[in-house]
Amino acid sequence: MSAEHGLDSRVSAIRTVALVGPSGAGKTLLLEALLAHAGAIPQAGSLERGNTVSDHDPLEKRLGHSLQSSLAHFTHGGIRVHAIDTPGAPDFVGQALPALEAADTALVVINAQNGIELMAQRLLTAAGERGLARLIVINKIDAPDADLPGLLAQIRSVFGRECLPLNLPADGARRVADCFFAASGDSDFSSVAEAHRALVEQVVEVDAAFVDRYLTDGDVDPRELHAPLEQALREGHLIPVCFCSAKTGAGMAELLAAIEALMPNPAEGNPPPFLEGKGPEPTPYPARPDPAAHALAHVFKIVADPYLGKLGVMRVHQGRVAKGGLLFVGHARKPIRVGHLFMLQGAKHVDVDEALPGDLCAVAKVDDLAFDAVLHDAQEDEHIFLQALDFPTPVHGLAISPARRGDEQKLWEVLARLVDEDPCLRIEQAGETHQTLVYGLGELHLRLLLERVRELYKGEVVTEPPRIAYRETISAPAEGHYRHKKQSGGAGQFGEVYLRVEPLARGAGFEFVDAVKGGTIPGAFMPAVEKGVRSALASGVIAGHPLVDLRVTVYDGKHHSVDSKEIAFVTAGRRALMEAVQAARPMVLEPIVQVEVTAPEHSIGDITGDLASHRGQVNGTRAAVPGSLVVQGLAPLAELASYQTRLNSMTAGQGRYTLLLSHYEAVPPNTQAALVSAFRGHEDD
Repeated sequence: MSAEHGLDSRVSAIRTVALVGPSGAGKTLLLEALLAHAGAIPQAGSLERGNTVSDHDPLEKRLGHSLQSSLAHFTHGGIRVHAIDTPGAPDFVGQALPALEAADTALVVINAQNGIELMAQRLLTAAGERGLARLIVINKIDAPDADLPGLLAQIRSVFGRECLPLNLPADGARRVADCFFAASGDSDFSSVAEAHRALVEQVVEVDAAFVDRYLTDGDVDPRELHAPLEQALREGHLIPVCFCSAKTGAGMAELLAAIEALMPNPAEGNPPPFLEGKGPEPTPYPARPDPAAHALAHVFKIVADPYLGKLGVMRVHQGRVAKGGLLFVGHARKPIRVGHLFMLQGAKHVDVDEALPGDLCAVAKVDDLAFDAVLHDAQEDEHIFLQALDFPTPVHGLAISPARRGDEQKLWEVLARLVDEDPCLRIEQAGETHQTLVYGLGELHLRLLLERVRELYKGEVVTEPPRIAYRETISAPAEGHYRHKKQSGGAGQFGEVYLRVEPLARGAGFEFVDAVKGGTIPGAFMPAVEKGVRSALASGVIAGHPLVDLRVTVYDGKHHSVDSKEIAFVTAGRRALMEAVQAARPMVLEPIVQVEVTAPEHSIGDITGDLASHRGQVNGTRAAVPGSLVVQGLAPLAELASYQTRLNSMTAGQGRYTLLLSHYEAVPPNTQAALVSAFRGHEDD
């Protein structure tokens, strides 16, 4: 949508940006430089001194890099800018992706020394899919070995010809030359005049009237191009590229000016993808950045604050959120009162009276808040929700238990609190072993989780080597039957169940079908049968792993008018399912992950050979930064235990990799035999 006539001037003066990109790109220091340039802080902090606004967590200070998203804001030139600094390690993408739900513009930061890295590609694509305006920021242009002309050419080759320089380095990268408002000037490479012409032509292409003027007059005053520029940004027809150095300050004034003058306000960006409805096909809901409308805000971050309790960080999309006001959380029937309303400045909480569309704010001491919740002030808006993000599936597992017996509940509460903060962490109780399992995106993810657990739990924990998230399924139809009969004086227990199982397509999940006729199992007991079936699915049958991708049809049974009870049908359903699965050619499935390894060219042969020897499949290679290649392939997750150690030895510590769940497939027969044998041994014990 275009900027609305009569838009509240306070809303039109808001910009919300997310700084995303790989580790080492300099996002945190870039934000420091912006804050200092805008006068929000006296001077930029440094990672070495541990005094940056966004890396305020003690663990972040110790490690020297971001582990979670952090918010800051400043006002400059009459514009209020909200900025979200995000971590760049692939293991912490669960902190970076939600920032895209809260921003109108994604600043994709690239290290001039390292060139295009996987996380830059991944997040630029994700921002485009979310409909955000995108601005590529090339940082560290003062690095002595940076090939800036080559990097700009690579960006246009990889990301598309719509990536055009908004400015160019000048005076040996000590400053930058504007290419949008200035029609000529000096630069270190390329031509300001040519860059200006390319920008103007790219922008006017979206508006036929401006095309005619441009063809007639030969140029158009860029100050008249605001509306078509916003349209080009909305449509992805233009992705501007800015050069800067957070360290020297080169280009920082120009970057700040670009954010304020060229990037969209809340009404100029694409509308957020809100949906309305309870059924499988909800309809789009057109949220409006109007302070007078019903309030709609989306929680994109949860923080467990030691003093304020649970803190819900949200983006206001419609209406206004006011201190002391009443808000409903999702489907809740009882509203909450906004007792505390803050804007966050790193670790500091800045009290505010209200937040408008485009503002990022936080409410405290509301236990009902959860990640992805929608807050609203009208009961009829309870079925509005934001289209969910596609997060990577956590596949690295770790069994964790307290060193001191009796502390299981306390440890679970600490883990649950941390899982609340990170949508890419998962916690579960493992079937009959009663172990607590946590799943994350990688070794680093879990290592940092354990650091946080020890800090909050204040006690020792015991961990076991990462466990693979195996699954069980069946490969043929079969039937099962079980009669549960127990008589021990007085009323007994009786329940009998006949059922059949059938395999479903991989990834289809589980279906339960009630096909009983004639009331042989009364309808009141069918939920108990399903409960027993689901119990067996959760704990597994042959190897102790969850059963997936099957249909269970209950078609007959018997009951007793006096002795039939829920517990009897729970037991009968569970045991009938176990019997059927044993006869249905069961098999164990293992997770297969997409692997991307970035490494020096001379190591590629060793890497491909290593993957092949560990049941991996190499699908190809592509160029990365000069001197490096990216190997892409598929491999069983079980074969990648301690892979970073192997990779370090093959690349002298220069290799890095990312994993993304691809699919599940059957394990080799010898592996299945070992898993089944180990499970039977555990059961015997």
